Amino acid sequence: MTTRGERNFNPGNIRHGSPWVGLAATQNDPSFCTFISPEYGIRAIAVILASYKAKGIDSLRATINRWAPPSENETDAYVHDVSSQTGLDPDTCIDLTAFTTCKALVKAIIYHENGEQPYSDETITKGLSLAGIQP
Repeated sequence: MTTRGERNFNPGNIRHGSPWVGLAATQNDPSFCTFISPEYGIRAIAVILASYKAKGIDSLRATINRWAPPSENETDAYVHDVSSQTGLDPDTCIDLTAFTTCKALVKAIIYHENGEQPYSDETITKGLSLAGIQP
């Protein structure tokens, strides 16, 4: 059985609110966006991460605290999990728009949100490319 994020092609579990590129015409999930393909869901993750950089959010800890706020999540556990998966120090300055960093972070977010990361490197790269983040 696939996860909600996989069924919605929204592996970051992004909530309704923004008029995302690649949204499906029918939105059956009352809380989370449904995209037309996983690449567009991955694109949305990358766009959000890039927007964090523009807001001065420049560490893994700050990024995850914004992505999954403590009021809704076990944010410290999320930071630890993503740090373990990526090898990134939680408090070191990172560039969220650098391809290698963004790709590692997107994969780790997908894994944390879904309990698995089922997408190929090609799918992840295509989603990042749709967001303007190139190898």
